[in-house]
Amino acid sequence: MTPTRRPSRRRVPLALAALALGGFGIGVTEFAAMGLLRAIADDFGLTEPQAGHVISAYALGVVVGAPLLTVWTSRWRRRTLLLALMGLFAVGNVAAAFAPSAGLLVAARFVAGIPHGAYFGVASLVAASLAGAGKQARAVALVLLGLSVANVVGVPAATWLGEAVGWQVAFLAVGAVGLVTVAAIATLVPEPPGSGDPVRAREELGALARPQVLATLAVGCVGFGGMFAVYTYIQWTMVDVAGISSRWMPAVLALYGLGMVTGNLAGGVIADRDLDRGLVGTTVFMIAVLALFSVAARNPVTALVGLFLVGTTGAALVPGLQARLMAVAGRGQTLAAALNHSALNVANALGAWIGGVVIAADFGYTSPALAGAGLAALGLAILAPAARAARQQASR
Repeated sequence: MTPTRRPSRRRVPLALAALALGGFGIGVTEFAAMGLLRAIADDFGLTEPQAGHVISAYALGVVVGAPLLTVWTSRWRRRTLLLALMGLFAVGNVAAAFAPSAGLLVAARFVAGIPHGAYFGVASLVAASLAGAGKQARAVALVLLGLSVANVVGVPAATWLGEAVGWQVAFLAVGAVGLVTVAAIATLVPEPPGSGDPVRAREELGALARPQVLATLAVGCVGFGGMFAVYTYIQWTMVDVAGISSRWMPAVLALYGLGMVTGNLAGGVIADRDLDRGLVGTTVFMIAVLALFSVAARNPVTALVGLFLVGTTGAALVPGLQARLMAVAGRGQTLAAALNHSALNVANALGAWIGGVVIAADFGYTSPALAGAGLAALGLAILAPAARAARQQASR
């Protein structure tokens, strides 16, 4: 089959923007649901734990959907797969908006979560392919930028919309973003170069036999959990420890989102310059930031600076981890890249659990930061030997 011609330079930014739009929609539906839980619980007469199933169902969809969809669609063209994934995402969110019962809402949220990891995995590969050598991690970072921007703009807007008009309208709006993304991808994203060579399911699964792939996924599962250990309990930390009024929490969370945007862009540049050294350096910086945040959180000004840096260091890891998985996975790039987001959802659950454990043990609301520094240190203990082994293999 004739290889696909590389697109013009002017078309690449438009294609990356279309891919980032899908990331924006995914980010909004993932995080805005947390701010809509009270309204959902009131509508269906649910307790707080029952309403929490709306969140856990989405996360389960992400973890399950990434490997299953990637293997099942391994021979699909990537552009076609992107269109199908965003179409499924739109259907899941529209179904959530019209769900007549709590059970069907949970089911719809599961469906909406299924394309999450596979979309980011495929979109990252397409972006890297379109950008060309030397710019791949930055292209991946631009796709992931949609996820970061969602925390600054989309999540507050969806939460406000849900409170003003109804949570159903918020999910409907996210579904509309999914449909607009389908149109944008169909119009602006070309089939990437080299996509005429399909990958078999066995080749995708072969990535899981590679120690470097498993090590990188482990870093995501553990090391990235440090950020979530802090973020999960940030309202208590900022209000009860730093002394910031609760009415300022939307602005506080927006500041955290700006940190993520900054880190996401910086992480792409760092990874393109030196992938493994950049990841190691970023992880070391994250350990220091989390440890210092446990002290900085006691003052409102230093708490805000520290929170910005927590978001920055956490987000800076993601493009590098994504690029590393793509580099070490051989022919199983799509599965490896998709599993990165399953790993990050595991980190979300692990960080939240560890943070809750130390709070329950009466160590205070600053203790999740120290626990998070420990998780990041464990991630570094996995990453450093893997990076050293990769350098030795390359030199041979």
